[in-house]
Amino acid sequence: MFKPYQSDRNFDEMLEKDGSTRAHYQDFHKVMDQFSESELREKHETAQLSFLRQGITFTVYNDNVGTERTMPFDFIPIIMPPETWTMIEKGMKQRVEALNMFLDDIYHNAEIVKDGVVPREFVEQNPYYLKKQVTGIDVPLKNHIFLAGIDLIRDQEGTYRVLEDNLRNPSGMSYVYQNRYVMRQVYPEFFNRHSIHSLEHQLSHMHEAVLDHCPINCLHEPRAVLLTPGMYNSAYYDHVFLAQQMGIELVEGRDLHVRDNIVYVKTIRGMQRVDIIYRRIDDDFLDPQVFNKDSALGVPGLMSAYKKGNVSFLNGVGNGVADDKAMYAFVPEMIRYYLKEDPIIPNVDTYFMRNIEQRKWALENLDQLVVKNVGASGGYDMLIGPHATNEEIDRFRKKIEEEPHQYIAQPTIQLSRAPAFQDGRFYPCHVDLRVFVMRGKKTNVLPGGLSRVALKEGSLVVNSSQGGGGKDTWVLKGGEDNHAEQSS
Repeated sequence: MFKPYQSDRNFDEMLEKDGSTRAHYQDFHKVMDQFSESELREKHETAQLSFLRQGITFTVYNDNVGTERTMPFDFIPIIMPPETWTMIEKGMKQRVEALNMFLDDIYHNAEIVKDGVVPREFVEQNPYYLKKQVTGIDVPLKNHIFLAGIDLIRDQEGTYRVLEDNLRNPSGMSYVYQNRYVMRQVYPEFFNRHSIHSLEHQLSHMHEAVLDHCPINCLHEPRAVLLTPGMYNSAYYDHVFLAQQMGIELVEGRDLHVRDNIVYVKTIRGMQRVDIIYRRIDDDFLDPQVFNKDSALGVPGLMSAYKKGNVSFLNGVGNGVADDKAMYAFVPEMIRYYLKEDPIIPNVDTYFMRNIEQRKWALENLDQLVVKNVGASGGYDMLIGPHATNEEIDRFRKKIEEEPHQYIAQPTIQLSRAPAFQDGRFYPCHVDLRVFVMRGKKTNVLPGGLSRVALKEGSLVVNSSQGGGGKDTWVLKGGEDNHAEQSS
């Protein structure tokens, strides 16, 4: 079914370099061998239709026009042995704990800056550092990060590395569940041979974590809502899914009202007090009295209620200073500084274009590097040197020279690959993994996470807006937990 891949430079999730199947994929491979090519085509088409019928879409914006698309799905899962997941889980808890301590520090005493671990200008000149609005506010549990989405890759040796931290409004958790749901509906045969960690109780843990963030002045049973920009937002499906599964109200800014520094939501029973807002809108749009005065998405007075301790925001206001692509390079030092530990999962090497020597070297080697805008996401304003034309390289050279502080560069890593079944055939595609870390009184890591795949053959970009898709992610259970998943 699989011919050995042409290149042995990439680590393959399923296959050894000689084309044989890795041990933890062998049961899956045996089941897959039982299907004919026509059966695989039929199941693939059924899976895509399942996403369409459920309305599982995202929005792609081109020239200010939004186009609804279904998330492409590939049925070959990413499978992890128990020991691999144990390492990832520990690494994610460690990293997010250090990032949270950094946020609490810089909005209070800024000891890490005073001690010279993080240069002062990287904090104070960061556009997401909201010193005036946030400094001195004591958030519940001292927890600024309720939900983190940490993007991991594997290099050519198979070593996991952190590619990016998402600490503001990480999206995609709903796709983890829908990938599993579709996989179980269309390919039930695979689940009879595997014992994998269930997703069943994870959203209950998430709901508990939400309610753990009761604000200082909340002396009653807390009411939580999910604040969405509305149905035209690209992640709206995510918002609807999470609100429904946690049993909290989905609201827009027009549904909320602030009176005497207390937030209320309009209900059929009249105005009801709101204590916790899981907000899926950015800082800029949260409160037009404090941030963007033209925002129609937020609510006037929210920040005043926040400062008075009458409402909590999840995630915290001002988190962007910690997940900025320039700040990313300092996270290993944050772990050493706050936790006195070495990072369990390393970063990708990063060069700062604001550094004269690093910029000079990078400008001479752009054809070998990946260049990113520190403020962009979703695969936009990014150069992949080995795949770029001379014109694209020249354009980025000018951008870097004009705004060096806006860009970082990283070596082009031979990203790991996994087989994908598309257009009636198998071929290797690059993959990454977004791991979701939920934090309340306890820290919980969603087993597996969202495996994203660059379905355009040869592409390195996994973002759905750039032609990427999703795979189910299986974490195999160890011996003592060895019973098959019943439902998710």
